[in-house]
Amino acid sequence: MCGSRFFLILLNERSIIGMPANSATKPAKDRRMGNSRAGSRFDQQLTNILAHATDVFYDKGYEGASMRDLSRSSGMSLAGLYYYFKSKERLLYHIQKHTFSTIVGQLRERLEHEDDPEYRIRIFILNHLEYSLANPKAMKVLSHEDDVLKNGLGAEIASIKREYYRICLDLLEALKRASGLQFNSRVAVLSLFGMMNWIYTWYNPRVDSKAQELAQQMGDIFLKGIGTSQARGISRVRRSSA
Repeated sequence: MCGSRFFLILLNERSIIGMPANSATKPAKDRRMGNSRAGSRFDQQLTNILAHATDVFYDKGYEGASMRDLSRSSGMSLAGLYYYFKSKERLLYHIQKHTFSTIVGQLRERLEHEDDPEYRIRIFILNHLEYSLANPKAMKVLSHEDDVLKNGLGAEIASIKREYYRICLDLLEALKRASGLQFNSRVAVLSLFGMMNWIYTWYNPRVDSKAQELAQQMGDIFLKGIGTSQARGISRVRRSSA
């Protein structure tokens, strides 16, 4: 999902964001009059707010951050910030929704043109790593504030996450059918996410490969195992010496 589409969704969700009712029709009226500047400024301001909110949550954590911190970081007045978002929970919700929706949307587009089961898994890995390396702060916020959202907001994000998990599970099930392999798909999926999700904690662009090469290496480890042939050799030596 591209940024413009995401912010179009936001424009249609003013009741969720918490904007005053009498302000909701103004941008639409401006666009009907042929004036796109108001809508463009609105989108730009949302982009600015969410970027600064991600920085603040990254630095202070969700619990440690306040709307006043977010106001200072974005350069907006506190009242101006509340005009767009009525709480920091709504900000976290939109950061998480945008991140997960973008990853899933881009993945689906990439998978449309590939049929090979193994390569589809490699696409999954590459898609995840590319986003993670380009947006490390957002990925940390997602990982550390995983269970903060409650009620309907949390349920919506959980639904997108389940969709992402299911895509990976289906990819591995397809590989099992095509290759005649036997493994626990749930363990394999969660192990793969374990490899990918914490990359922001150790990745160093000065010594580590870029996303494409890193995805190749990680895919090899996941799909083929590290030291598989060596492990088999050790096993044969132990059996022969027993």
